[in-house]
Amino acid sequence: MSKVKYFYDPDTLSYRKIEPKKSRKYRNLTFFLLGSAIFGLLGLIVILNTNILNTPRELSLQREVKNYELQFELLGKKMEQMEQVLANIEDRDNNIYRLYFEANPIPEEQRRAGFGGVNRYKSLEGFNNSEMIIGTTKRMDIIQKQMVIQSKSLDEITKLAAEKEKLLAAIPAIQPISNDKLTRMASGYGWRSDPFTKARKMHWGMDFTSPKGTPIYASGDGKVTRADNNSSGYGKHIRIDHGYGYISLYGHLSNYNVKSGQRVKRGDLIGFVGSTGRSEAPHLHYEVWKDGDRINPINFYYGSLTAEEFENMLKYATQENQSLD
Repeated sequence: MSKVKYFYDPDTLSYRKIEPKKSRKYRNLTFFLLGSAIFGLLGLIVILNTNILNTPRELSLQREVKNYELQFELLGKKMEQMEQVLANIEDRDNNIYRLYFEANPIPEEQRRAGFGGVNRYKSLEGFNNSEMIIGTTKRMDIIQKQMVIQSKSLDEITKLAAEKEKLLAAIPAIQPISNDKLTRMASGYGWRSDPFTKARKMHWGMDFTSPKGTPIYASGDGKVTRADNNSSGYGKHIRIDHGYGYISLYGHLSNYNVKSGQRVKRGDLIGFVGSTGRSEAPHLHYEVWKDGDRINPINFYYGSLTAEEFENMLKYATQENQSLD
């Protein structure tokens, strides 16, 4: 109940009741109604942001959103594991595989490059969790790109490995006459005395002394390009093209066991020791060519000699004696 207020009237010498003005009544009523409306609106907002008035459908959707957020979190952890494994593979690829096969490492910026140009993720914008969805999608796209690059790199390494295997099989890497059939290593690569003119001249191969008919073996895989007596000085001889710029030549043979155009493997019997052509005694004259130049064959015997045998051969091969052709 509101308080009744009075004032003292000196004219009547009595207290009179104060009557409130109508405008003030209206103003108070307006403030009351406005305050009630504001408090009511605030209460409604609070209620709407709680689960008190949510429908079962809304509650179901909220649980679904929470579940998706959890799934994205788990996906993020799995992607982190994938990135760690992929980084390990990339490190081995650059620093072991590609290094071994003499291939250039793939630059880090190429492996980690994003996607420029058109906004690929525009359709994912405008949602409550757009930032999380776009970030996860970008991360997945980069991982996928890294995997594609790594897959192509491993394909390249596989081809290089196959090529390396062919190269190792093709290089003339064994002595063309077995040690147990070898009388001696008569002359090496370098300046030697000519057996006929006694003049000092360049000897472009190695002479292996052995009885006539001693087997001669291909020193590497390749294709026989010549097996004839049509090259001055070599007599009956064989030439094998090993590919990769390598050619081996076997001179002064007594007979052939292959013909031109035939493919051979390292260790295949290709002919027999003789003394045909410009030769002083039965022996094999052996040469190795690389990219058109004759090089010292002694550098290619790692496939058939022990360290001691190679040391002995090196000692005789460096002696400046008389050659046999």
